[in-house]
Amino acid sequence: AEAKKVAAVILSFQADAGGWPKNTDTISKAYDGDRAKLIPTFDNKATVDELRFMARMLNATKDETYRKSFDRGLAYVLTAQYPNGGWPQFFPLRKGYYDRITFNDDAMVRVLRLVREVATETTYAFLDAKTRASCLKAFDLGIACILKCQIVVDGKPTVWCAQHDEQTFAPAKARSYELPSFSGSESVGIVRLLMSLEKPTPEIRASIEGAVAWFEAHKVTGQRIDKVTDKDGKPNLVMVPDPKAPALWARFYDLKTGAPYVCDRDGIPKPQLADIGSERRNGYSWFGEYARDLLAKDYPAWKKWVR
Repeated sequence: AEAKKVAAVILSFQADAGGWPKNTDTISKAYDGDRAKLIPTFDNKATVDELRFMARMLNATKDETYRKSFDRGLAYVLTAQYPNGGWPQFFPLRKGYYDRITFNDDAMVRVLRLVREVATETTYAFLDAKTRASCLKAFDLGIACILKCQIVVDGKPTVWCAQHDEQTFAPAKARSYELPSFSGSESVGIVRLLMSLEKPTPEIRASIEGAVAWFEAHKVTGQRIDKVTDKDGKPNLVMVPDPKAPALWARFYDLKTGAPYVCDRDGIPKPQLADIGSERRNGYSWFGEYARDLLAKDYPAWKKWVR
C-alpha cells in the first residue's frame, strides 16, 4: 500500500512529454500544479529511476496504469536520443547548453544503463521483442557516440568533456564556469560503462586503455583539500600541501596544456582554488578522488577478465 501511495505521487509528476523533472520531491506529495511547468530532464538522475520504479510496480501489481506510464517514459527516452546516439540534458530541446550531448553528472551513462537493462533484463519481459530490440539499438548507438566524443590527443584517445557538441562531437561549454575541458570526474562513469561491455571490440579496448593512461598521468598529488572556518566564521575549502595525501583529480583540465584549473563565474580559468571567489570555491566539486577505485580496483579486474 505504501508503494502504491508513492507510485501515485510519482505518476503525478510525469510530464506530458513522458519524462520527469529534476530536484523535485516526487515521493511525498502529489503534484497538482500547472502541467506545463513540469520540465522533464535526464539531469540529476531524473526520469531513469522513475522508469525503473514503474516497471517494478507493474510486475508487482499488473496494474495497467504503470504500464502506460512506463511506455510513455520509455518512448520519451528513445525519442530524446539524437540520430548520432547522444542524449541532451533536457528534452524537448530548450536551446543553449541543455542541448549538448551531456555526460555531466553521469546523465547519458545512466540513460544507457537503463536502455540496456530494458533490452536484456527479465524485469522488462512485459515488453514486446521489437521494443526491446529498439532499446538495444539505442544502446549500441550511444556507445558509438561515446567513442566519437572521446578527445584524441596526438593520435591517442584520452577522456571526455562533461558535455560535447551534438553536431561535431567537440568538447563544449555549459555554464559560465564549465568550459570545454578534459573532465576528471564524468569520464570515470563513462569508462566504467565501457568496461561493462561483454565483448569489447579493439576500439573499445583502446578507448578504455587510453582513458586509464590519461587518469594515471593526471593525478594531483601532494595536496589535500581541507574545510576550514574563515575569519567570518564561514566554511572555506583550502588546498594544503601534504606529501601523504591520496591522489586527487581535478574536475577540469585545460585542453591545450592538460593542466588542472578552477573557474569563477567570469569564465576565466585559474590554477589554484584560492584564486576564485568564495561562492564558486565552496559551491562546486573542483577536486576529488574521482578515479581512485577505477584505477585501483575496476581496471585491474577488467584486465584480468578481458584477456
